Amino acid sequence: MLSGEARALLTRLDSLRPYALHMPMVTAAAISPAAQTAVESHMSMAKRRLRSMVNQFIHWLQRHDGEGPAPPEAQRRFTLLRLRFNSIICQFDIFADVLAQRSEHETGVWVAGLDDVAADALELPGYYAAPPVICYLYRGHGAAIRRARTRLPGGDLTPVAIISVPRERMVGNGVASSLVHEVGHQGAALLDLPNSLKPALRGMQLKGGAERVAWTLWERWIGEIVADFWALAKIGVAATTGLIGVVSLPRAFVFRIAMDDPHPFPWIRVKLSCAIGRALYPHPQWNSWEALWESFYPTEGLDEQKRRLLAVLQATMPAFVSLLVDHRPRALRGKSLTEVMPVADRQPARLTAYYRSWGGSPIPMREASPTLAFAVIGQARADGKMTPEEESRTVANLLTYWAMRSALDISAICATQPMPRSRQRTQHSKHQLGTSQIETGLTAIN
Repeated sequence: MLSGEARALLTRLDSLRPYALHMPMVTAAAISPAAQTAVESHMSMAKRRLRSMVNQFIHWLQRHDGEGPAPPEAQRRFTLLRLRFNSIICQFDIFADVLAQRSEHETGVWVAGLDDVAADALELPGYYAAPPVICYLYRGHGAAIRRARTRLPGGDLTPVAIISVPRERMVGNGVASSLVHEVGHQGAALLDLPNSLKPALRGMQLKGGAERVAWTLWERWIGEIVADFWALAKIGVAATTGLIGVVSLPRAFVFRIAMDDPHPFPWIRVKLSCAIGRALYPHPQWNSWEALWESFYPTEGLDEQKRRLLAVLQATMPAFVSLLVDHRPRALRGKSLTEVMPVADRQPARLTAYYRSWGGSPIPMREASPTLAFAVIGQARADGKMTPEEESRTVANLLTYWAMRSALDISAICATQPMPRSRQRTQHSKHQLGTSQIETGLTAIN
C-alpha cells in the first residue's frame, strides 16, 4: 500500500510542469529571464530531490526479500515524504499565483512595469548583487514582501523576491510608495541595516529616564523605519504622501499603540516620515504635510498616558533621525546611508525643474530611471501641478512603456548575438534600442 502511495506521489509530481509551458501572457508582461530561470531552476531542483527521496523510500521498502520493514517505521517515513510533497505543491502555487496574474489584460503589463521600478529601487551598485524581483497585485490593504533567500514552506530558500502590492493602489504614484518601501526591506536585509543600527539604539536606552521607552520603541520599529527611509531616499515626497494614503484609517487605529507590532503606529509613522524628509530634503513642504496630518488626527481627547508617550517620542525624534541619516554600516564601507542614495537628485527644487522641463509629458519621463520618474510625479502632485487624472494616465503609460522596452531590449539582444535563454535580462540594458524602434511598438499606447 505504501509503495503504491509513493508511486502516486511521483505521478502527481510529474504533473507539475514548468511554468514556461502553461503560463499565458503577452511578451511585455513576462517576468525577467533572470527571475524565470531562478524560479524554474528552483522548482526543478526541488522536484528532483523529492523524486530521489521517493525512489529511495520505495527501494527501502523492497530491500528485504519478502520481509518488509516494520509498518510503524514505514508509515513514519512515508508521512515525512508526503509533508515534503505538500510543501513543494505550496511553493509551486506561490509562484503560479504570481505568474498567472500576468495574463490579465493591461494589468499583466503594468505589473511587469512594476518589476522594472522595483529593480531600479533596489539598485545600489558596488554594495551587493541584487536578486530578481517579481511583483503582483493583491487584494489586501498593505503591501508585503517575501524577501529573496528567506524560507519557503518546507524550508527551501526562495530564489527571488516577491512583492505584493494592493490592487487599490493601481494606477497612481501611490503604488511607488508601497512598492519601494517593500524593496527597502530587501535592500536593508542585504546590507544588514537593522542589526547594524540596533547597538546604537540600545546604547541610547542605557541613559534611562523617561526617554528609555521611546528608544526601546525606535529599536523595535527599526526594520519598518529603514524601509520608510529607503522609499524617501528613492522617490522623495511621494513616499510620504503615499504613506498617508495607506495609514489614513479610523482614528482608533491611527492612535492604537501595540507594543509588539514591528510597525510604528500610524500617527507617529507619518510624523517620522516628515522628519526624515526634512532631514534629507530641507523644504517648507514637510511642515505643511505634517500640519495637514495633525489636522486630520488632532491629539485632543487622548488619555494622559498616550499623550506622554507621544511627547517623548517627538522629543527623541530629532536625535533618532540624525542617527539614522548619518549611520555608516560596515556594508557601506565607511559611507552613510544618505551618501549612497540619490538624495541630491530628489531635492524638491530639482524635481520641480525636471517636471517643468519635461512639460508634464510622459515621453521624456520614460528615459529617466523609474524611481526618478515617480519622484517627479509625486512632487508634481504634492505641488498641485498634476491632477489625479493626469497622474493615472501618466503612470499607466510609463509602466506599459517600461515593460515593453524591457521585452524589446531582450528581443534586440537575441537578434544580434547568440544568447542562452537563461541569460539575465537587465532592467536597463546596455544595448539600448533607438527611440524610433521603441516608438514603433508603442503607437497603440500613445
